[in-house]
Amino acid sequence: MFTSNPNWFDSIEKIWDQVFWGNSVRDWSTALVTMVATFLILYVARGLTVRRLSVFAQKTQTEADNFIVELVKRTRSFFFLGLAMYFGSRVLELSESANKVWRGFIVLTALLQAALWCNALVTLGVKHYTKQRLAQDAASVTTIAALGFLIRIVLWSIIALLALDNLGVNVTTLVAGLGIGGIAIALAAQSVLGDLFASLAIVLDKPFVLNDEVIVGEFRGRIEHIGLKTTRLRSWSGEELVFTNSDLLQSRIRNLQRMRERRVAFVLGVTYQTPYDKLARLPELLKEIVLAQPLVRFEHAHFKAYGSFALEFEIIYYVLRPEANSAADVQQLINFAIFKRFQEEQIEFAYPTQTVYLQPNVSTANLLSKENEVKAGAAA
Repeated sequence: MFTSNPNWFDSIEKIWDQVFWGNSVRDWSTALVTMVATFLILYVARGLTVRRLSVFAQKTQTEADNFIVELVKRTRSFFFLGLAMYFGSRVLELSESANKVWRGFIVLTALLQAALWCNALVTLGVKHYTKQRLAQDAASVTTIAALGFLIRIVLWSIIALLALDNLGVNVTTLVAGLGIGGIAIALAAQSVLGDLFASLAIVLDKPFVLNDEVIVGEFRGRIEHIGLKTTRLRSWSGEELVFTNSDLLQSRIRNLQRMRERRVAFVLGVTYQTPYDKLARLPELLKEIVLAQPLVRFEHAHFKAYGSFALEFEIIYYVLRPEANSAADVQQLINFAIFKRFQEEQIEFAYPTQTVYLQPNVSTANLLSKENEVKAGAAA
């Protein structure tokens, strides 16, 4: 029959009670078990969470759950190790220097993991925007991608400064130097930075997008490219117009693509010899012609003024489509209809003419009579 040896238990107890670096073997063992258990629990929990969330995300149409799945996937094992070290250190009594090193490592892992999460958010955001806008506005996708790159640079710079500060490095001088250098760079590249921020304003505020027809000052064209520094238009005559983004935003832009309907006004002239009854029926006749066209909203047709060679009528209507070609097609149909109707009604169009009436005065008549008398005497 087995009998326990008291000396063996005593030796085990002595081993457990031995102290290394201020903590017993029992405390070190407890800390180690806590660290291993914490790491394994977190590692297994990450795998289960990813699988469950991936199945759930496939059943939904939203992007939020996809973002959460990607963030969980980007959670690294060294972060779990940092958390395990934190929980394990709770049962230990460490010296000030050891505690500082221990805490510094844990903070570094947390900072690095936070940087990876933020970097993933930026990357996923850019990919989502690219997926949504690539077919419609490829230029803004390029700008957002460049902006995402700048955000990542700023992010990692902040993480690096925090890590150096956590390691005991005096970053005040470094930050001051970076600030002075940043000011110098900003002054040297003022116009470039101005165009860069103007490009960002164009992408976010969207005063225009690709393929919009705009008027900038005396120039008119269609937006072909929106870059980080310049925006390019294709004019109606075919040449490419290049504007810096800052100059473009400081100009008055007329976006013709944003029109819901297009207003058309034109003046028609008939001769002064037109009878009154036909003249009085002319506004109603013009209204009938305009309303006979598709996608048209009639405004008015009025006898406007007595012109130098014509009786002028003003006609205003709206084409219920914003395209310039649609308005031109409707105006052409109206012109044909007016010409045909005027022929049927025997109404004459006015065109620039001038009638000169000559009436001889008394002195001219006397000269003509004397000239005739002289000619008669010479003939006799």
